[in-house]
Amino acid sequence: MDLGSLKYRDGARHKKKRVGRGEGSGSGVTAGRGNKGQLSRGGSGKRPWFEGGQMPLQRRLPKFGFVNIHQKAIQVVNVQDLEKVAGAKEITREVLKEKGLIRKLNVPVKILGKGELKSKINLHVDAISKSAREKIEKLGGTITLS
Repeated sequence: MDLGSLKYRDGARHKKKRVGRGEGSGSGVTAGRGNKGQLSRGGSGKRPWFEGGQMPLQRRLPKFGFVNIHQKAIQVVNVQDLEKVAGAKEITREVLKEKGLIRKLNVPVKILGKGELKSKINLHVDAISKSAREKIEKLGGTITLS
């Protein structure tokens, strides 16, 4: 016995039905597609979202809102969240990612002023709000914008 002699068991596989091969085959004439209509034609086929000529869903629903295609993505971290990484010598994107405060290293980081800060920190970020800058500098911390 070898791999070349393997065969399916009898009755395990059905033969493909050949349609449209004359009346004597039992599947001639319309080839099992019925008479006339969209689905009987060759090359036809409805798109999955086609609703039979009814007004489509995307046209029935109201349109509203606005999406600014020029908006720049930015990751936000609040001053109160910086307490979690206050022990670090310098707080950079890598440190913030390690602690789970941001998700991506290649997206700019902005510090906002929500909450209070208890310790002095050295910060390397892309942007900072006025209130956050005041809170950090009040404690003697430094801010470097990149």
